[in-house]
Amino acid sequence: MFRTRLLSGILLVAVALGVLLAGGALLAVVVFGISVIAYQELTAACKVRGEGMEPAAPVIVGLVTTLVYYAVICLALARDIGTVFPAMMMAVVAAFLAFLFVYVFTFPKYHANQIMSAMFSFLYGPVMLSFLFLLREGFDDGIYLVWFVFLASWGSDTCAYCVGVLIGKHKMTPKLSPKKSIEGAVGGILGAALLFALYAHFVINQYTMITLSLPVAAALGAVGALVSMVGDLAASAVKRDHGIKDYGKLIPGHGGIMDRFDSVIVAAPIVFFWVVLSVGMAW
Repeated sequence: MFRTRLLSGILLVAVALGVLLAGGALLAVVVFGISVIAYQELTAACKVRGEGMEPAAPVIVGLVTTLVYYAVICLALARDIGTVFPAMMMAVVAAFLAFLFVYVFTFPKYHANQIMSAMFSFLYGPVMLSFLFLLREGFDDGIYLVWFVFLASWGSDTCAYCVGVLIGKHKMTPKLSPKKSIEGAVGGILGAALLFALYAHFVINQYTMITLSLPVAAALGAVGALVSMVGDLAASAVKRDHGIKDYGKLIPGHGGIMDRFDSVIVAAPIVFFWVVLSVGMAW
């Protein structure tokens, strides 16, 4: 099991490296594909379905609106970067209205909690993941900035795991994730702060037009790690609420997309908004 998990993890990192370096249309297609799978996993976990084996209208609408959403942000990004935010808001509102139409015109086939779960899945998966694409493609130095997301998520997770295994004694959230410890969480936060500072010093300040102070980089790393842990636990909470072990079996040894990208999903918008507010390139 450990060997399978390790090999699939290495392959996942290699694919992520290649896709993020390539960027452009390839990245858009891959992130869209991941978003579709994440949406399907979430709606399946939340039991958004019709009677029997028939396709659920809310799920179909969510998949269509995901396609429309990515088409809209890609077109807006290609036209004028300043129109991306309004385009995103219009696409999200249109998706919400589409779910309301399904609820009204199929009533009482689907319950309110199913419609709300479908909308929740759309925001949680496709919309949150889209910030990874926007961070990479929306800035001149996006090819360097995007790696902050993975340092905050996968980097902090690795640091937390190592520290937790070595000295972890006090359970952080025993009902959600019994193996996670307070010591591991502190190690993950401090580890991410160190990784951010090192990356800022050796990469950002050397190869981009951005000058990022080490204390600011460390603070961003700590915040990013904390938010990533919350994202990880939130995804676990959804699983516990619905009595499932994993979201899927797509990634051997890891589970589904939501099992592996749970922290990336929440780290991406945090890093993105930090870049917008502090660096502000073109936005």
